[in-house]
Amino acid sequence: MKEYELKYGTNPDQKPAKIFMRDNSELPIEILNGRPGYINFLDALNSWQLVRELKKTLNLPSAASFKHVSPAGAALGLPLNDDELKIFFVDEKLEINASPLACAYARARGTDRLSSFGDWIALSDVCDEITAMYIKREVSDGIIAPGYTPEALEILKSKRKGNYSIVRINPDYEPEMTETRDIFGVTFSQSRSTEPVINPEKYENPVTVSKNIPENARRDLTLALITLKYTQSNSVCLTKDGQTLGVGAGQQSRLHCVKLACDKADLRILRGHHKILELEFRDDLGRPERDNKIYSMLSGEPAILTRAERDEFLAANKGACLGSDAFFPFPDNIERSAKSGVTYIAQPGGSIRDDLVIKACDDYGISMVMTGHRLFHH
Repeated sequence: MKEYELKYGTNPDQKPAKIFMRDNSELPIEILNGRPGYINFLDALNSWQLVRELKKTLNLPSAASFKHVSPAGAALGLPLNDDELKIFFVDEKLEINASPLACAYARARGTDRLSSFGDWIALSDVCDEITAMYIKREVSDGIIAPGYTPEALEILKSKRKGNYSIVRINPDYEPEMTETRDIFGVTFSQSRSTEPVINPEKYENPVTVSKNIPENARRDLTLALITLKYTQSNSVCLTKDGQTLGVGAGQQSRLHCVKLACDKADLRILRGHHKILELEFRDDLGRPERDNKIYSMLSGEPAILTRAERDEFLAANKGACLGSDAFFPFPDNIERSAKSGVTYIAQPGGSIRDDLVIKACDDYGISMVMTGHRLFHH
């Protein structure tokens, strides 16, 4: 296929709309089901780049849950424990740990289930039956993957009354090194960003007093940085245990990025509190309604946890990693991060107040590396 006509562009009044290759070559994608739209393809192509880079860098199956051209969550294919099975609403009959890919998507979706409602899914590997079964129960607009088993494809085709958008991408496709786009009739041109998000040697040379960054933290910092590479800037990402905990995207203030990401991470962690895990819902209450109820309870409407219970549970959550797509201009970013259990930070550095930021990390016992590599994405 060399050209695909879209129903409309970003909004219904933006017609005609289509996707095509400037050199008149074949598109690297194949639509197997449904009718993806303009924003669907923006999510599909950005999310595919994210999971592809995660797999290439960390050598683990990966998944992403995208909304409005930014990840609501991204994760690696690590097994789920009993609490996580409940947090992510995994059906007891589904042997999800038999599929690392399914685990990756459950973790990605579980980062921020409210934001992931009606998401676009990206998978780094061929979608299998277990992954498709988990996806079938979630409200989602579509999916992109390098392939689908026959069983998985039939399961996914049954979603949305047969209109679920399913896209297969050629995993060997590599775009040209120069990328262009038109804004208000003006064409922009730049080279693609192909540099690694971090030089592994940076982990050996933190700029803080604390020099200890264990292997699992290096993995999670790398996950955060790769996620930020495909997140609308300004952006900050918290990660732990091979998954994002909170993504703060598209904020004008760096501090607001941090607050948003940390607030989301706090809510994600609090979903593991025994009072939440022990909640019983009516059988006729769907997953989105359960998510909304849990969010309301954790947000104090009505409060299910006392302030003391919240603080005690969050205080026990240490070892989170934080990545930032640009430098921290003030130490207040560090102070807010520490409240959410951040122990490791990776950021480009380069602020005139780097010394104050480093001191704040030292005051809170945080290990921080400066990558020297900005990750803005627009």
